[in-house]
Amino acid sequence: MTTTDTTLTGERADLMQTLDKHRGFLRYTVRGLSDEQATQRTTASELTLAGLLKHVAHTEAHWAAFAQRGAKAFDTGNWSAEAWQAEWSLQPGETLASVLAEYEDIARRTDGLVATLDLDTSYALPPAPWFEPGAHWSVRRTLLHIIAETAQHAGHADILRESLDGQKTMG
Repeated sequence: MTTTDTTLTGERADLMQTLDKHRGFLRYTVRGLSDEQATQRTTASELTLAGLLKHVAHTEAHWAAFAQRGAKAFDTGNWSAEAWQAEWSLQPGETLASVLAEYEDIARRTDGLVATLDLDTSYALPPAPWFEPGAHWSVRRTLLHIIAETAQHAGHADILRESLDGQKTMG
């Protein structure tokens, strides 16, 4: 587990162990890669391993903030197409190692939330075309969403890595 608190039991332990397992798959997928390899497109998609890792880290951070503060945690006023595109690639000064370190910090903070937040606290989702108007998510549902995002993108990363050099994480 990423968390230093190994005394979690029941539902919290299940959430933590599941999230940590899928984080591990994602981190394992980028093991031993150079920045050049991690930023190489290996399929018809524009996705890269570094871009996926960065996206998963930032997605976890945003949803963890939502679990703490609700929709006000999302700064929708600063959204732009350029910012979205930058989210999926390494920017000047970023490396695979720096993104992995940032992800570890984000994971540690999220782990603390899994251990402490009231899982039944619920917040209204921010307005977006992909959310039902007036929908609410509990902290529990938000953590499940983080797990689903991580698992889905770990699978994408596995395909990209296999296309890069034949290495497999989950196969």
